[in-house]
Amino acid sequence: MIVGRRPLRGALLFALAALACRGAGADSAAKTDSTKTAAKAKGVDSISRAPFGTAPDGTPVEVFTLTNANGVEARILSYGGIVQSLKTPDKTGKMDDVVLGFDDLAGYVKSSPYFGAIVGRYGNRIARGRFTLDGKTYTLAINNAPNSLHGGIKGFDKVVWHAEPFRSDSGVGVVLTHTSPDGDEGFPGTLNAKVTYTLNDQNELAIDYEATTDKPTPVNLTNHTYWNLAGDGSRDILGHVLAIPASGIVPVDSTLIPTGEIMKVAGTPFDFRAPTPIGARIDSPHVQIKYGRGYDHTWVLDRADQSSLVRAAHVMEPTTGRTLDIYTTEPGVQFYTGNFLDGTVVGKSGHVYKRRYGLALETHHFPDSPNQPSFPSVILRPGQVYRTKTVFKLGTAH
Repeated sequence: MIVGRRPLRGALLFALAALACRGAGADSAAKTDSTKTAAKAKGVDSISRAPFGTAPDGTPVEVFTLTNANGVEARILSYGGIVQSLKTPDKTGKMDDVVLGFDDLAGYVKSSPYFGAIVGRYGNRIARGRFTLDGKTYTLAINNAPNSLHGGIKGFDKVVWHAEPFRSDSGVGVVLTHTSPDGDEGFPGTLNAKVTYTLNDQNELAIDYEATTDKPTPVNLTNHTYWNLAGDGSRDILGHVLAIPASGIVPVDSTLIPTGEIMKVAGTPFDFRAPTPIGARIDSPHVQIKYGRGYDHTWVLDRADQSSLVRAAHVMEPTTGRTLDIYTTEPGVQFYTGNFLDGTVVGKSGHVYKRRYGLALETHHFPDSPNQPSFPSVILRPGQVYRTKTVFKLGTAH
Protein backbone atom coordinates (compact mmCIF):
# COMPACT_ATOMS: atom_id res chain seq x y z
CA MET A 1 0.00 0.00 0.00
CA ILE A 2 1.29 3.44 -0.89
CA VAL A 3 -0.14 6.14 1.37
CA GLY A 4 0.01 9.76 0.28
CA ARG A 5 2.17 9.08 -2.81
CA ARG A 6 1.51 8.24 -6.41
CA PRO A 7 3.13 4.96 -7.50
CA LEU A 8 5.87 5.24 -10.08
CA ARG A 9 4.64 4.82 -13.61
CA GLY A 10 5.94 1.66 -15.10
CA ALA A 11 4.70 -0.99 -17.45
CA LEU A 12 1.17 -0.15 -18.52
CA LEU A 13 -1.63 -2.42 -19.45
CA PHE A 14 -2.67 -5.79 -20.70
CA ALA A 15 -5.23 -7.71 -22.62
CA LEU A 16 -8.50 -9.51 -22.07
CA ALA A 17 -11.30 -11.34 -23.78
CA ALA A 18 -14.78 -11.08 -25.24
CA LEU A 19 -17.56 -13.59 -24.61
CA ALA A 20 -21.12 -12.64 -25.63
CA CYS A 21 -23.27 -11.91 -22.58
CA ARG A 22 -26.78 -13.24 -22.26
CA GLY A 23 -29.52 -10.68 -22.10
CA ALA A 24 -27.55 -8.10 -24.08
CA GLY A 25 -30.03 -8.39 -26.95
CA ALA A 26 -29.41 -9.24 -30.58
CA ASP A 27 -29.17 -5.60 -31.68
CA SER A 28 -26.61 -4.73 -28.97
CA ALA A 29 -24.57 -7.84 -29.74
CA ALA A 30 -24.56 -7.10 -33.47
CA LYS A 31 -23.51 -3.50 -32.87
CA THR A 32 -20.74 -4.57 -30.48
CA ASP A 33 -19.45 -7.21 -32.91
CA SER A 34 -19.37 -4.74 -35.81
CA THR A 35 -17.47 -2.25 -33.64
CA LYS A 36 -14.89 -4.88 -32.76
CA THR A 37 -14.49 -5.99 -36.36
CA ALA A 38 -13.96 -2.41 -37.51
CA ALA A 39 -11.41 -1.81 -34.73
CA LYS A 40 -9.39 -4.87 -35.72
CA ALA A 41 -9.50 -3.96 -39.41
CA LYS A 42 -8.21 -0.45 -38.72
CA GLY A 43 -5.69 -1.54 -36.10
CA VAL A 44 -7.03 0.85 -33.48
CA ASP A 45 -8.25 0.43 -29.93
CA SER A 46 -11.91 0.65 -28.94
CA ILE A 47 -14.28 0.40 -26.00
CA SER A 48 -17.95 -0.57 -25.89
CA ARG A 49 -20.58 -1.16 -23.20
CA ALA A 50 -23.60 -3.45 -23.12
CA PRO A 51 -26.13 -4.85 -20.62
CA PHE A 52 -25.07 -7.97 -18.67
CA GLY A 53 -28.15 -8.83 -16.65
CA THR A 54 -29.48 -7.57 -13.33
CA ALA A 55 -28.01 -7.97 -9.85
CA PRO A 56 -30.10 -9.63 -7.09
CA ASP A 57 -31.08 -6.19 -5.75
CA GLY A 58 -32.39 -5.13 -9.17
CA THR A 59 -29.42 -2.99 -10.19
CA PRO A 60 -28.55 -3.26 -13.88
CA VAL A 61 -25.11 -4.70 -14.63
CA GLU A 62 -22.97 -3.75 -17.63
CA VAL A 63 -20.03 -5.32 -19.46
CA PHE A 64 -17.28 -3.12 -20.89
CA THR A 65 -15.28 -4.58 -23.76
CA LEU A 66 -11.80 -3.13 -24.16
CA THR A 67 -10.01 -3.90 -27.43
CA ASN A 68 -6.48 -2.83 -28.34
CA ALA A 69 -4.91 -2.38 -31.77
CA ASN A 70 -3.67 -5.98 -31.72
CA GLY A 71 -7.17 -7.40 -31.29
CA VAL A 72 -6.61 -8.34 -27.64
CA GLU A 73 -9.88 -8.00 -25.75
CA ALA A 74 -10.75 -7.64 -22.08
CA ARG A 75 -14.28 -7.75 -20.71
CA ILE A 76 -14.88 -6.01 -17.37
CA LEU A 77 -18.17 -6.23 -15.45
CA SER A 78 -19.58 -3.48 -13.26
CA TYR A 79 -20.65 -6.33 -10.93
CA GLY A 80 -17.66 -7.01 -8.68
CA GLY A 81 -15.28 -5.27 -11.08
CA ILE A 82 -14.88 -8.73 -12.57
CA VAL A 83 -12.49 -9.58 -15.40
CA GLN A 84 -15.08 -11.72 -17.17
CA SER A 85 -12.95 -12.81 -20.11
CA LEU A 86 -9.63 -12.17 -21.77
CA LYS A 87 -8.63 -13.23 -25.26
CA THR A 88 -5.02 -13.13 -26.28
CA PRO A 89 -2.98 -14.88 -29.01
CA ASP A 90 -0.73 -17.89 -28.62
CA LYS A 91 2.60 -18.32 -30.44
CA THR A 92 0.75 -19.16 -33.69
CA GLY A 93 -1.62 -16.19 -33.40
CA LYS A 94 -4.61 -18.25 -32.27
CA MET A 95 -6.83 -16.28 -29.89
CA ASP A 96 -8.28 -17.91 -26.78
CA ASP A 97 -9.77 -16.94 -23.44
CA VAL A 98 -7.19 -17.33 -20.66
CA VAL A 99 -9.28 -16.60 -17.54
CA LEU A 100 -11.92 -18.70 -15.80
CA GLY A 101 -15.46 -17.42 -15.35
CA PHE A 102 -19.07 -17.60 -16.53
CA ASP A 103 -21.01 -16.67 -19.65
CA ASP A 104 -23.75 -14.88 -17.69
CA LEU A 105 -24.27 -12.99 -14.46
CA ALA A 106 -26.17 -15.84 -12.78
CA GLY A 107 -22.98 -17.91 -12.52
CA TYR A 108 -21.13 -15.17 -10.65
CA VAL A 109 -24.06 -14.54 -8.31
CA LYS A 110 -24.70 -18.19 -7.56
CA SER A 111 -21.42 -19.99 -7.08
CA SER A 112 -18.32 -18.06 -8.09
CA PRO A 113 -15.12 -18.64 -6.08
CA TYR A 114 -14.21 -14.98 -6.70
CA PHE A 115 -13.52 -15.54 -10.42
CA GLY A 116 -11.90 -12.35 -11.77
CA ALA A 117 -13.27 -10.13 -9.00
CA ILE A 118 -12.02 -7.13 -7.06
CA VAL A 119 -11.96 -8.27 -3.44
CA GLY A 120 -12.10 -6.00 -0.39
CA ARG A 121 -12.16 -4.22 1.89
CA TYR A 122 -9.64 -6.83 2.91
CA GLY A 123 -8.31 -9.39 0.47
CA ASN A 124 -7.33 -12.71 2.09
CA ARG A 125 -8.03 -13.82 5.66
CA ILE A 126 -8.45 -12.11 9.03
CA ALA A 127 -8.13 -14.52 11.96
CA ARG A 128 -11.38 -15.38 13.72
CA GLY A 129 -13.01 -12.36 12.08
CA ARG A 130 -11.66 -9.99 14.72
CA PHE A 131 -9.10 -7.19 14.96
CA THR A 132 -8.34 -4.34 17.34
CA LEU A 133 -7.66 -0.84 16.05
CA ASP A 134 -6.86 2.15 18.28
CA GLY A 135 -8.07 0.23 21.33
CA LYS A 136 -11.43 -0.86 19.87
CA THR A 137 -12.21 -4.42 18.78
CA TYR A 138 -14.16 -4.97 15.56
CA THR A 139 -16.03 -8.16 14.65
CA LEU A 140 -16.39 -9.38 11.07
CA ALA A 141 -18.43 -12.13 9.44
CA ILE A 142 -16.99 -15.64 9.62
CA ASN A 143 -17.37 -16.79 6.00
CA ASN A 144 -14.34 -19.12 5.84
CA ALA A 145 -14.54 -20.82 9.24
CA PRO A 146 -13.00 -20.02 11.57
CA ASN A 147 -11.90 -16.85 9.74
CA SER A 148 -13.16 -13.93 7.69
CA LEU A 149 -12.19 -14.03 3.99
CA HIS A 150 -12.08 -11.43 1.20
CA GLY A 151 -14.17 -8.76 2.91
CA GLY A 152 -16.96 -10.90 4.33
CA ILE A 153 -20.32 -12.19 3.14
CA LYS A 154 -20.95 -9.30 0.75
CA GLY A 155 -17.55 -7.96 -0.10
CA PHE A 156 -16.58 -5.76 -3.02
CA ASP A 157 -16.85 -8.77 -5.35
CA LYS A 158 -20.64 -8.82 -4.86
CA VAL A 159 -21.58 -5.16 -5.33
CA VAL A 160 -22.37 -3.23 -8.50
CA TRP A 161 -19.74 -0.56 -9.00
CA HIS A 162 -20.47 2.71 -10.77
CA ALA A 163 -18.59 2.40 -14.06
CA GLU A 164 -17.49 4.90 -16.72
CA PRO A 165 -15.42 4.08 -19.80
CA PHE A 166 -12.58 6.32 -21.00
CA ARG A 167 -10.01 6.73 -23.73
CA SER A 168 -6.64 8.41 -23.11
CA ASP A 169 -3.07 8.49 -24.38
CA SER A 170 -2.49 5.47 -22.12
CA GLY A 171 -5.14 3.33 -23.80
CA VAL A 172 -8.77 2.46 -23.24
CA GLY A 173 -10.31 1.56 -19.93
CA VAL A 174 -13.04 1.81 -17.34
CA VAL A 175 -13.14 3.61 -13.98
CA LEU A 176 -15.08 1.84 -11.23
CA THR A 177 -16.14 3.60 -8.02
CA HIS A 178 -17.89 2.30 -4.90
CA THR A 179 -18.71 3.77 -1.49
CA SER A 180 -18.61 1.29 1.38
CA PRO A 181 -20.52 2.76 4.36
CA ASP A 182 -19.31 2.90 7.95
CA GLY A 183 -19.86 -0.52 9.53
CA ASP A 184 -20.08 -2.34 6.18
CA GLU A 185 -19.35 -6.03 6.93
CA GLY A 186 -18.11 -4.85 10.34
CA PHE A 187 -15.35 -2.52 9.06
CA PRO A 188 -15.13 1.02 10.49
CA GLY A 189 -15.33 4.18 8.40
CA THR A 190 -16.91 5.20 5.12
CA LEU A 191 -14.50 4.06 2.42
CA ASN A 192 -14.55 5.62 -1.04
CA ALA A 193 -12.85 3.20 -3.42
CA LYS A 194 -11.81 3.66 -7.05
CA VAL A 195 -10.42 0.97 -9.35
CA THR A 196 -9.22 1.82 -12.86
CA TYR A 197 -8.59 -0.79 -15.56
CA THR A 198 -6.51 0.36 -18.56
CA LEU A 199 -5.60 -1.71 -21.64
CA ASN A 200 -2.82 -0.53 -23.96
CA ASP A 201 -1.33 -1.61 -27.27
CA GLN A 202 1.59 -3.32 -25.53
CA ASN A 203 -0.91 -5.98 -24.37
CA GLU A 204 -0.72 -4.73 -20.80
CA LEU A 205 -3.65 -4.40 -18.45
CA ALA A 206 -3.02 -2.04 -15.53
CA ILE A 207 -5.17 -1.95 -12.40
CA ASP A 208 -4.87 1.22 -10.31
CA TYR A 209 -6.46 1.12 -6.86
CA GLU A 210 -7.29 4.20 -4.80
CA ALA A 211 -9.27 4.77 -1.58
CA THR A 212 -9.97 7.34 1.14
CA THR A 213 -11.71 7.01 4.50
CA ASP A 214 -13.25 9.15 7.24
CA LYS A 215 -12.18 6.78 10.06
CA PRO A 216 -9.11 4.56 10.51
CA THR A 217 -9.75 1.22 8.76
CA PRO A 218 -7.85 -1.72 7.26
CA VAL A 219 -7.68 -1.71 3.43
CA ASN A 220 -6.18 -4.45 1.26
CA LEU A 221 -7.64 -4.54 -2.26
CA THR A 222 -6.69 -7.06 -4.94
CA ASN A 223 -7.91 -8.83 -8.05
CA HIS A 224 -8.75 -12.54 -7.97
CA THR A 225 -8.48 -13.60 -11.61
CA TYR A 226 -7.93 -17.31 -12.22
CA TRP A 227 -5.51 -17.78 -15.13
CA ASN A 228 -5.10 -20.70 -17.49
CA LEU A 229 -2.78 -19.72 -20.33
CA ALA A 230 -3.58 -22.92 -22.23
CA GLY A 231 -7.12 -21.59 -22.74
CA ASP A 232 -10.23 -21.34 -20.58
CA GLY A 233 -10.77 -24.58 -18.70
CA SER A 234 -9.01 -26.80 -21.23
CA ARG A 235 -6.73 -28.61 -18.77
CA ASP A 236 -4.98 -28.18 -15.43
CA ILE A 237 -2.24 -25.62 -14.83
CA LEU A 238 0.41 -28.04 -13.50
CA GLY A 239 2.51 -27.75 -16.66
CA HIS A 240 2.67 -23.94 -16.47
CA VAL A 241 6.21 -22.78 -15.65
CA LEU A 242 6.35 -20.19 -12.86
CA ALA A 243 8.99 -17.83 -11.49
CA ILE A 244 8.47 -15.64 -8.40
CA PRO A 245 11.37 -13.38 -7.31
CA ALA A 246 10.88 -13.92 -3.60
CA SER A 247 13.24 -15.31 -0.96
CA GLY A 248 10.52 -15.91 1.62
CA ILE A 249 6.88 -16.79 2.14
CA VAL A 250 4.37 -16.11 4.91
CA PRO A 251 3.89 -19.53 6.60
CA VAL A 252 0.42 -20.35 7.93
CA ASP A 253 -1.26 -22.61 10.45
CA SER A 254 -3.82 -25.29 9.63
CA THR A 255 -6.54 -22.63 9.18
CA LEU A 256 -4.33 -20.69 6.70
CA ILE A 257 -3.66 -17.85 9.16
CA PRO A 258 -0.05 -16.55 9.29
CA THR A 259 2.17 -17.62 12.16
CA GLY A 260 3.77 -14.15 12.13
CA GLU A 261 7.09 -15.38 10.78
CA ILE A 262 8.75 -15.24 7.35
CA MET A 263 9.98 -18.62 6.08
CA LYS A 264 12.94 -18.81 3.71
CA VAL A 265 12.08 -20.66 0.48
CA ALA A 266 15.58 -22.07 -0.12
CA GLY A 267 15.50 -25.85 -0.09
CA THR A 268 11.68 -26.01 0.01
CA PRO A 269 8.90 -26.63 -2.57
CA PHE A 270 8.22 -22.88 -2.38
CA ASP A 271 11.42 -21.85 -4.15
CA PHE A 272 10.35 -20.41 -7.51
CA ARG A 273 13.28 -18.04 -7.90
CA ALA A 274 14.22 -20.11 -10.94
CA PRO A 275 11.44 -21.02 -13.44
CA THR A 276 9.84 -24.28 -12.31
CA PRO A 277 6.79 -26.26 -13.48
CA ILE A 278 3.98 -25.68 -10.99
CA GLY A 279 3.28 -29.41 -10.72
CA ALA A 280 6.89 -30.38 -9.96
CA ARG A 281 6.55 -30.15 -6.17
CA ILE A 282 2.89 -29.33 -5.57
CA ASP A 283 2.20 -32.61 -3.74
CA SER A 284 5.31 -32.51 -1.58
CA PRO A 285 4.91 -33.79 2.01
CA HIS A 286 5.97 -30.37 3.32
CA VAL A 287 3.61 -29.31 6.12
CA GLN A 288 2.82 -25.98 4.44
CA ILE A 289 1.77 -27.81 1.26
CA LYS A 290 -0.49 -30.03 3.36
CA TYR A 291 -2.14 -27.02 5.02
CA GLY A 292 -2.93 -25.42 1.66
CA ARG A 293 -3.70 -28.66 -0.20
CA GLY A 294 -1.14 -27.31 -2.63
CA TYR A 295 0.01 -23.72 -2.99
CA ASP A 296 -2.11 -21.09 -1.22
CA HIS A 297 0.46 -18.79 0.33
CA THR A 298 1.83 -15.25 0.16
CA TRP A 299 5.31 -14.79 -1.28
CA VAL A 300 7.29 -11.85 0.17
CA LEU A 301 8.67 -10.06 -2.88
CA ASP A 302 12.34 -9.11 -3.01
CA ARG A 303 12.39 -5.35 -3.52
CA ALA A 304 14.86 -2.52 -2.93
CA ASP A 305 12.19 -0.01 -1.87
CA GLN A 306 8.56 0.00 -0.80
CA SER A 307 6.92 1.98 -3.60
CA SER A 308 8.17 1.11 -7.07
CA LEU A 309 6.74 -1.39 -9.54
CA VAL A 310 8.62 -4.68 -9.32
CA ARG A 311 8.10 -8.00 -11.01
CA ALA A 312 5.88 -10.26 -8.90
CA ALA A 313 5.71 -13.29 -11.19
CA HIS A 314 6.44 -14.70 -14.64
CA VAL A 315 4.29 -17.52 -16.02
CA MET A 316 4.80 -19.47 -19.25
CA GLU A 317 2.58 -22.19 -20.75
CA PRO A 318 4.82 -24.43 -22.89
CA THR A 319 2.30 -25.77 -25.43
CA THR A 320 0.83 -22.41 -26.45
CA GLY A 321 3.87 -20.27 -25.66
CA ARG A 322 1.69 -17.73 -23.86
CA THR A 323 3.35 -15.75 -21.10
CA LEU A 324 2.12 -13.59 -18.24
CA ASP A 325 4.30 -11.09 -16.39
CA ILE A 326 2.98 -9.33 -13.30
CA TYR A 327 4.36 -6.11 -11.83
CA THR A 328 3.16 -4.49 -8.61
CA THR A 329 3.78 -1.86 -5.95
CA GLU A 330 2.53 -4.31 -3.30
CA PRO A 331 4.82 -6.20 -0.86
CA GLY A 332 3.45 -9.68 -1.59
CA VAL A 333 1.68 -11.96 -4.02
CA GLN A 334 -0.68 -14.77 -3.05
CA PHE A 335 -0.12 -17.78 -5.30
CA TYR A 336 -3.14 -20.11 -5.29
CA THR A 337 -3.44 -23.21 -7.47
CA GLY A 338 -7.20 -23.74 -7.52
CA ASN A 339 -6.96 -26.50 -4.91
CA PHE A 340 -10.61 -26.19 -3.93
CA LEU A 341 -12.06 -26.35 -7.43
CA ASP A 342 -13.72 -29.76 -7.47
CA GLY A 343 -15.50 -30.18 -10.80
CA THR A 344 -18.86 -28.92 -9.55
CA VAL A 345 -18.48 -25.51 -11.22
CA VAL A 346 -19.48 -25.33 -14.89
CA GLY A 347 -18.03 -22.23 -16.48
CA LYS A 348 -17.86 -20.54 -19.87
CA SER A 349 -18.80 -22.62 -22.91
CA GLY A 350 -19.69 -25.51 -20.63
CA HIS A 351 -16.15 -26.02 -19.34
CA VAL A 352 -16.04 -27.99 -16.09
CA TYR A 353 -13.51 -26.46 -13.74
CA LYS A 354 -11.74 -29.30 -11.98
CA ARG A 355 -9.09 -29.16 -9.26
CA ARG A 356 -6.11 -27.02 -10.29
CA TYR A 357 -7.64 -25.87 -13.57
CA GLY A 358 -6.76 -22.25 -12.76
CA LEU A 359 -4.10 -20.34 -10.86
CA ALA A 360 -4.43 -17.02 -9.05
CA LEU A 361 -1.66 -14.50 -8.41
CA GLU A 362 -3.15 -11.88 -6.09
CA THR A 363 -0.91 -8.89 -5.40
CA HIS A 364 -1.57 -7.46 -1.94
CA HIS A 365 -0.42 -7.02 1.65
CA PHE A 366 -0.01 -10.04 3.88
CA PRO A 367 -2.96 -12.01 5.32
CA ASP A 368 -4.20 -11.08 8.80
CA SER A 369 -2.03 -7.95 8.89
CA PRO A 370 -4.41 -6.11 11.31
CA ASN A 371 -3.50 -8.77 13.91
CA GLN A 372 0.19 -9.05 13.00
CA PRO A 373 2.20 -6.06 14.29
CA SER A 374 5.39 -7.26 12.56
CA PHE A 375 3.78 -7.06 9.12
CA PRO A 376 3.59 -3.87 6.99
CA SER A 377 0.61 -1.80 8.07
CA VAL A 378 -2.69 -1.93 6.17
CA ILE A 379 -4.35 0.83 8.21
CA LEU A 380 -5.64 3.79 6.21
CA ARG A 381 -6.41 6.96 8.17
CA PRO A 382 -8.40 10.09 7.35
CA GLY A 383 -6.38 12.49 5.20
CA GLN A 384 -4.33 9.69 3.64
CA VAL A 385 -4.85 8.20 0.18
CA TYR A 386 -4.47 4.48 -0.45
CA ARG A 387 -2.82 3.92 -3.85
CA THR A 388 -1.49 0.72 -5.35
CA LYS A 389 -0.85 -0.47 -8.89
CA THR A 390 -0.61 -3.86 -10.57
CA VAL A 391 0.20 -4.52 -14.23
CA PHE A 392 -0.54 -7.74 -16.13
CA LYS A 393 1.46 -8.09 -19.34
CA LEU A 394 0.65 -10.87 -21.78
CA GLY A 395 2.98 -12.11 -24.46
CA THR A 396 4.44 -15.20 -26.09
CA ALA A 397 7.74 -16.98 -25.59
CA HIS A 398 10.24 -16.83 -28.43
